[in-house]
Amino acid sequence: MKGGPIARAVLILFFIGLIAVPVILTRRNQSRSAGAHVDTRAALARYGFYFTEVSRQAGIHFVHQMPQLDPKLAPIMPEIASMGASVTVVDYNQDGWPDLYVTNSRQGTKNALYRNNHDGTFTDVAPQLGLADVNQPGTGVSTGAVWGDYDNDGYPDLFLIKWGRPMLFHNDRGRGFTDVSKQAGLPAWVNADTAVWFDYDGDGKLDLFLGGYFNENYDLWHLNTTKIMPDSFEYAENGGRKYLFHNLGSGRFEEVSEKLGINSRRWALAAGAADLTGSGHPDLFVANDYGVSELYMNDGSRFHEVGKLAGVGYSPKSGMNVAFGDIFNQNRFSIYVSNISEPGFLIQGNNFWVPQDSTAGGVPKYVNMANALGAELGGWSFGAQFGDWNNDGTLDLFLTNGYVSLDRHRSYWYDFAKVTAGNSAIIGDASNWPPFDGCSLSGYQEKRVWVNDGSGHFEDVASAVGVTDRHDGRAVAVADLWNNGALDVIVANQGGPLLVYANHPDPANQWIEFALQGTKSNRDAIGAQATLYWDGQQQLQQVSAGSGFAAQNDLRLHFGLGKDPHREKLVIHWPSGKVQTVLHLAPNHIVPIREAQ
Repeated sequence: MKGGPIARAVLILFFIGLIAVPVILTRRNQSRSAGAHVDTRAALARYGFYFTEVSRQAGIHFVHQMPQLDPKLAPIMPEIASMGASVTVVDYNQDGWPDLYVTNSRQGTKNALYRNNHDGTFTDVAPQLGLADVNQPGTGVSTGAVWGDYDNDGYPDLFLIKWGRPMLFHNDRGRGFTDVSKQAGLPAWVNADTAVWFDYDGDGKLDLFLGGYFNENYDLWHLNTTKIMPDSFEYAENGGRKYLFHNLGSGRFEEVSEKLGINSRRWALAAGAADLTGSGHPDLFVANDYGVSELYMNDGSRFHEVGKLAGVGYSPKSGMNVAFGDIFNQNRFSIYVSNISEPGFLIQGNNFWVPQDSTAGGVPKYVNMANALGAELGGWSFGAQFGDWNNDGTLDLFLTNGYVSLDRHRSYWYDFAKVTAGNSAIIGDASNWPPFDGCSLSGYQEKRVWVNDGSGHFEDVASAVGVTDRHDGRAVAVADLWNNGALDVIVANQGGPLLVYANHPDPANQWIEFALQGTKSNRDAIGAQATLYWDGQQQLQQVSAGSGFAAQNDLRLHFGLGKDPHREKLVIHWPSGKVQTVLHLAPNHIVPIREAQ
């Protein structure tokens, strides 16, 4: 079987790209420092916000270390070892201030848990709490994390995603963490990049989805074969399995994926859970590399894969992100999935799946409006998150990108094209891939900060608002780190520094945040959907434990309100099925809301 239309497009367009590469790389060199100085007055006047990168001032000096795998993979190690940088937001000690957990991916390196000191600085407390030394030889390495209070004791617990032995840590009331992986019933070995906590059956206990990438039978440090790669660039189904763990209580989980209709072996890179059908049950969206996305509709008893019927699963691409956002303020989620775009070589384009009024057999229909909305081309895209950066009442979008940044003057795209045009036997064997030999592959790319103009059209303003780094971005997470009503952005870079972009929105724009707590629902209120009504508008947001790529945002919900808003009400649909309306909303406050009995 040949590589298909994507592969042929890469090969054909190479001859155009061969001419373009020196020009592109030269422009990258010339523009790398462009925009380093931000005209803050101009940014505020035109866009209503700007960012400043403050990681060092905040006491954060974390640099991600990439994995070093079996020497048999050395010729293409830059590609194989291109993932693992992750960042998640968690209030691990429940003091009301967001903390940060970041992963390392080389054996022997340490992960970090940055405790928020309430004064603009952070302190790494992972060593004393037992969450640092988790990449020991023989156990694999970290590729991501998600937090959820699986036993409803009031403190979020940590599930550590790995190429290797997945781990579950119980939070001992903020004083330390206990490894409970064995009693939880987790698999002995996976090669995963994504996981999501969600209560799929509405019983008040958090369940867990885990999506495999490489086949779980491979120990990537001790390989007996180099035939570990995808067997197709468009319809690969030889990746890791997908797991669904049902929470039985008492710290025990049962694996139920195949029994409940999830048995795919596509190469999962990102997943998200949300009630997309209005059924009251959270559905599951999975972005797969080397293939189509999957939408698993939850009918309350099992899952049904309806991606093709919904319109999101018919075009194979390189899915690397799942994020939900009500971009039109219509009380409905659109879905953002990132892919690959390299001018002169391959334009897959990112997908902006917008829900339509029509359905097919009860399945919502989506149409890709990325091009029309102005948010299609993002380079070799990875993590993306929605957030209202300027507090004007509409959701904006932050995107990371850049795959392998090595020699700026040499590109691997020609070699990449030769592989993609091969049959499955050639593609699937790493020994057939040409050596990287220091070449870049879509490296040194400009990030995207897309601002919503209020009608759903997005304008890229990254350099104008202070986002100028050219690291290989992976995960991006969003949180109001300093409890001042501004959504800050944290970016994890592959083989690069953790960056913290402090946000400075127009102070004339008001805001409100909600910290939800479940009672009959799971205590974290994960899966709760809240619609805010103000000034004749409405906006839907959701509490999520896993979003974007290898990331998790703050569980608190942040709404920008614009200037002098008239606030009406907040309507919450709890995972338990209860609907609660909250009135008398004070602006510019963080409002705690407990699920009514």
